[in-house]
Amino acid sequence: MVERQTRLDSIFASLADPTRRDILKRVSYKELSVGDIAKPYDLSLQAISKHLHVLEKAKLVRKRRRGREQFVSLSPPALKEASEFLERYRELWEGRLDRLEAFLQKK
Repeated sequence: MVERQTRLDSIFASLADPTRRDILKRVSYKELSVGDIAKPYDLSLQAISKHLHVLEKAKLVRKRRRGREQFVSLSPPALKEASEFLERYRELWEGRLDRLEAFLQKK
């Protein structure tokens, strides 16, 4: 339980940053080199590497090396875990809102 909570904390902390969310969106379409990831940002390569490290530590992305280049791709299992966590709350709130709607219609 504690390990799962730690993983979720790491996932959601990673997703809290808009640059990391954008990187995640971009690598969800296709695998990109670190250099390609860095191009659209007004950040140093070192700053991008730190963002990638946070995403990799949360297991949201995978890195692989081809020659001298590193390539980054999406790692869906961590997103699935976060989605399952959020799904429980969606179901809870939908149930509550359905009961509220039924209550209001009775009046």
